[in-house]
Amino acid sequence: MLTLRVIPCLDVDSGRVVKGVRFQGLRDAGDPVELAARYERDGADELCLLDVSATHAGRGHGLATVAAVRRVLGIPLTVGGGVRSLDDARQLLLAGADKVAVNSAALARPELLTEIASELGAQCCVVAIDAARSSAVREPSGEAAFEVVTHGGRRRTGIPAASWAQRATERGAGEVLLTSFDRDGTGAGYDLPLLTQVRAATRAPVIASGGAGGRSRAAADALAAFRAGADAVLAASVFHSGELTPAALKAELARQGVPVRPMD
Repeated sequence: MLTLRVIPCLDVDSGRVVKGVRFQGLRDAGDPVELAARYERDGADELCLLDVSATHAGRGHGLATVAAVRRVLGIPLTVGGGVRSLDDARQLLLAGADKVAVNSAALARPELLTEIASELGAQCCVVAIDAARSSAVREPSGEAAFEVVTHGGRRRTGIPAASWAQRATERGAGEVLLTSFDRDGTGAGYDLPLLTQVRAATRAPVIASGGAGGRSRAAADALAAFRAGADAVLAASVFHSGELTPAALKAELARQGVPVRPMD
């Protein structure tokens, strides 16, 4: 049986880890290198490093930060933010990323996913989807849809999230990083209807992001996400605050019968 993964996320702005609510009100949460090393010691299965201002600022990802994190990290590293071309993806891999997450640029030109998957391997190509509830957008089936948003939630695209996940993985993306804009930073739990829709639309692994609760409910939230079809759960605030470690979360999940990778 495949193990289900627990992934801390480092949202980075100007070389510092930040965290907010619904991508706004960002506050400093520490040094990415120190946090990366800590999370590996504390049992993380993978790490995600996202430059949250690169796309909005019209620049690429900070390669120096990626390289510095890689030097202290032995577990897989996914890097996203500001990826606009195959060369951008290649540069991130050379800097130390194992996987590259593409968001806005893939929406503008879906062929980019095919180019990355063809040249670098589908296992390196992650489509990052930020989605919000919408009363105006529906899936082709007529079901009420979640709408893809970009630029830190500043722009709504009118594109149904599940349909985009299906197209993106057909284009070559080997994994979906699915973030609920509505739940991000709220601690209200993962958006299970969103997860269920996207899970039904693609066979690719899905990482649930946005809404992980605090210490008292993090395991219940993760368990619900796994039952809704997630292959991994991503969290930030609960780990940054020191309320919980990845190892402690995995231990509780294991007690509830969830197959997780044990600590080495």
